[in-house]
Amino acid sequence: MTQQLPVAVRDWDFPRGVASIALLVRFGAERGVGRDALLRGTGLPPARLDDPSAQVDAHQELTVARNLVRELGDPPGLGLDAGVRYRVTTFGVFGFACISSPTLRDAITFALRYLDLSFIFCLPVVELSHEELRFELRDDRLPHDVRRFLLERDVSAIQTVMTDLLPGGLTVRRLDFPFPEPRDADRYTGIFGVRPRFGASGHFASIDPASLRQPLPQASEHTVALCEAQCRDLVSRRRARSGIAHQVRDKLIRVGGAAEMADVARELNVSTRTLRRRLEDAGTSFRGLLDEVRQALAEEMLATGALSVEDVALRLGYAEASSFIYAFRRWTGTTPARYLRSGAARDSTPWTGPPE
Repeated sequence: MTQQLPVAVRDWDFPRGVASIALLVRFGAERGVGRDALLRGTGLPPARLDDPSAQVDAHQELTVARNLVRELGDPPGLGLDAGVRYRVTTFGVFGFACISSPTLRDAITFALRYLDLSFIFCLPVVELSHEELRFELRDDRLPHDVRRFLLERDVSAIQTVMTDLLPGGLTVRRLDFPFPEPRDADRYTGIFGVRPRFGASGHFASIDPASLRQPLPQASEHTVALCEAQCRDLVSRRRARSGIAHQVRDKLIRVGGAAEMADVARELNVSTRTLRRRLEDAGTSFRGLLDEVRQALAEEMLATGALSVEDVALRLGYAEASSFIYAFRRWTGTTPARYLRSGAARDSTPWTGPPE
């Protein structure tokens, strides 16, 4: 009999801590990519990366990932190199709760129950039978340009964290990736201990269910109970603060990115000052959300090939095409014309807002 383990979230669009963005910025800096280039379009001040209690919007982390891939060209294995940087300690109290769980199965069950305290983008479907524990990571709602990077990052981060939990090692029986086999496939074998099958229909992994029963070396019933109480409180506070970002993003999408902060505040029946404070509490800003929506709509309209740069600028509320071109360069590091010539527009995934 196969049992599907419950997962707390149905999409990747949940608020999260700043630790993952800080990690990606350090990762990019080691490869010669400046911090400003990686934070472009996020609305995040660099000082926020040093605040361990800071909350950010998932779209801000997605923007950092897109900037990183754009700057480095998305070579195969880039996501693997990023993913192995994610250790249990990266996840704060959430990671400490996993370490303190009695067994690996308890740790996995806990992680799925509080998945919105992670940094995952590829959502897991986890099935357990007497023969295997089977993971599927779904990436179909992610932009095309970062799909492979985030899939590689998430799966290698999961592998690294599980190895942290179970120092004796984790036996991966099978690993499938949907993208073509890269030239250096041995890197994947070195990380996962098994040679993946490439060109598969999706990402699947299975592990020996016997691993699930192994006791974890730092198990503590008292500690995990304390950690769970803190995790429950943290999730509650994040969810309470994050709703405003969704509401503002939805309003901006509906008017095609052409709105002032005062107009949105009026629709939400709050003052401009209150809206600004609530967005700051949620880890974002009106300017950041406006840029995010305008960039996504601009890329989508340019990808159709039916609108000129001037037409796109007008539809997004810019009085002049030059202002739009300046903003597009600030978001992406390139002009609309170069963006079209690069082929990025042909590869982009149509964006209709955050997942429902």
